[in-house]
Amino acid sequence: MVSSNDVQRLFLQSMLSRRMVSYNLALKLWEKCVEAVRAADETLDVPFEGSRDSWNSFVTRLNDTLDPLNLELAHSHDESTGKEMFALVNRKDDAIAQMATDYTSVEIVYFKAVVEQIMLAPNESYCVSSLAALREVNSLKTNMTKAQAEVVLGSFVTRGWLLKSKKGRYSLSIRSLMELQDYLKNNYPEEIFECTICSEVITRGIRCYSPNCQSRMHHHCYNLYKAGKHVCPTCGTSWSGEVNVKKLKPIGEGAFREGQDLTRRQARHTPEEDEDDEAEEEYVEEEPSQLPQTQKKGKNNATASENMEVDDEEEDEASPPPRPQRSRRAR
Repeated sequence: MVSSNDVQRLFLQSMLSRRMVSYNLALKLWEKCVEAVRAADETLDVPFEGSRDSWNSFVTRLNDTLDPLNLELAHSHDESTGKEMFALVNRKDDAIAQMATDYTSVEIVYFKAVVEQIMLAPNESYCVSSLAALREVNSLKTNMTKAQAEVVLGSFVTRGWLLKSKKGRYSLSIRSLMELQDYLKNNYPEEIFECTICSEVITRGIRCYSPNCQSRMHHHCYNLYKAGKHVCPTCGTSWSGEVNVKKLKPIGEGAFREGQDLTRRQARHTPEEDEDDEAEEEYVEEEPSQLPQTQKKGKNNATASENMEVDDEEEDEASPPPRPQRSRRAR
């Protein structure tokens, strides 16, 4: 029998097939779900109001339903465009959750290594070159070749886990920042910062030029902030005038300087980790140069709603890779 709860079910089916949508598309999907339920039973009173308050109430009720499953309809802003995005994310981090992926264990280990490179990048540049990412294969105790790693890197970009710039540098995407936010904060507490304005994780933007100031902003947050204020919101340093604006330091690829790419071995600094790295080097040297191809698991079998006829803005299939082991940036 059709009920008003079917709106949530249809909406979740739509999100499972898309994984991430903009705020405007999310509203449209919600509206289509309501229309589908009304068409199935005209006697049902299924309210719909496209206001922000109504949407927030719908998301709250939806997340209450999803909470026992450790799922959440989370939202964040794209660091490049400032567009608000919603995604269905898994908030549970255990062995069972880690199995919900069509990447092999070898590919997951490699993904963790690349993420570690990105998080440990110097000067808050949060990016890694293609060559450095491929070199990481040599320090892993896996049978992955560089040729295979290059294909896997392309897959990470295609499925929205990583971004690749025109200069060939890899960085974290909005999908990774949303779905992997908890483990990034837990495993890289000294490397991760939040925007002073919106309080979301920041890997692209600007930071104050005053020594030891913790003020950091996304570009879209800074553009709104500077329209009315011209001082640092944290330390009060003047940001007025062209000279002072040029002194603001970049966060992201703009902060990278040639020759700064570090391997994980160089980024670590504890004696115990150095000993482990030496053991890894010996292991890798004994491996043959040509090894079998890694096997891929089956595709995600999430079912989409048959009644939805809204154009997709983003369509992903993979579930988030597991958390990497903690490491720290060299001081």
